[in-house]
Amino acid sequence: MDTLHVGDVSLTHIPQVEHWALPAPEFFPGTDPGTWTAHRSRLAPAHWDPDTGRVRIAVQSWLLRGSGRTVLVDTGLNPSSLPPDAPAGGDLPAGLAAAGVTVADVDLVICTHLHADHVGGNTGLDSHGAWTPTFPHARYLFSRPDLEFFDPDTLTEQPGRSARVFAESIAPVLRAGQAEIWDDAYTVDAGLRLELAPGHTPGAGVVTVASGGERALLVGDLLHSPAQFWEPAVSSCFCHDPRQAARTRERILAQAADTDALLVPGHFGGQRAMRVRRDGDRFSPRP
Repeated sequence: MDTLHVGDVSLTHIPQVEHWALPAPEFFPGTDPGTWTAHRSRLAPAHWDPDTGRVRIAVQSWLLRGSGRTVLVDTGLNPSSLPPDAPAGGDLPAGLAAAGVTVADVDLVICTHLHADHVGGNTGLDSHGAWTPTFPHARYLFSRPDLEFFDPDTLTEQPGRSARVFAESIAPVLRAGQAEIWDDAYTVDAGLRLELAPGHTPGAGVVTVASGGERALLVGDLLHSPAQFWEPAVSSCFCHDPRQAARTRERILAQAADTDALLVPGHFGGQRAMRVRRDGDRFSPRP
């Protein structure tokens, strides 16, 4: 099990599933095929298969422990929604148990945004077949712009927007009174803060962890592949506002480069966290 350290805070990787999602031109409309071949040594095989051209995606969570807190960032897919080719497993409570944590130990759940692959473990079915919060003692942080965007009363069904996901993974938390709704920015304490990073969804957020003079940025779906370091203007096909996502990505990448922050994207396999440096008007991962 992979664990990173940011000062006195540990970030433990909780895996669910990795799969080959889509060919790069479909996943990233407008991408330059030459980017992938030019950076093949950095992209293959952890992020891209040169033979099939498909992009590799990891669905996962991060467990943060430090300063007396146990925090879970994103909860992955509902096990019933795993891809057909997914290996056995994907059980979030079991993954946490392997890290020495029970669902009752989690104090705070942060959903970087409300897509199905980031909220599916928020809830589970109880003995009566009702959806209830998985983490009985936790507060769940949801951004107001995302709650409004995914509100089933005004929602138009489309990729990434599902009334069923809201009903199963969001509404039960709201009904249980365990949700905290935030706007613009939210400070948990001096070492843990969220800020809006819109584009992928209107209320997507970036989580900043700071401890001992070190910093990490958990950026959710701001990046789906290291190829976006070299092409930050290219957004994924899952971004609801690709242009805004590109502007946000360039801003956060610049922030990471200028502060020497460890960048932790939501879906990277292989080397799951990287530092980044400026490379002209683009960026590149540091060795």
